[in-house]
This record gives sequence, structure tokens and C-alpha cells, in this order.
Amino acid sequence: MVLILSLILVAMVLGLIGAVVEGLLALLVIGIIVFVAAVLLGVLRAHRAYKRTRR
Repeated sequence: MVLILSLILVAMVLGLIGAVVEGLLALLVIGIIVFVAAVLLGVLRAHRAYKRTRR
């Protein structure tokens, strides 16, 4: 859980810096990619936990 929240926080910071600072559009793109990866990781972990408790 800490990993997912940390990744989301990093994505938000990178996205904010990329959006505010002129010429750092690449940071915005990296922030979006990290955010999507964190969401996917969270969904996969939640799905595994659901399957494990359902038995």
C-alpha cells in the first residue's frame, strides 16, 4: 500500500513540475505514466487479495 501511495505522490509531483515549468513536458508525460502504473499495480494487488480471501 505504501508503494502505491508513494508512486501516486511521485506522479503528482512530476506532473505538477512538468505542467508548471516551461519546456519540461517530458516530466508531465513521465508523471502520467507513473500514475497509470501505480493505478494498475493497485488494481492487480486488490484483485489478488480478493481472490485469496474468497476461497
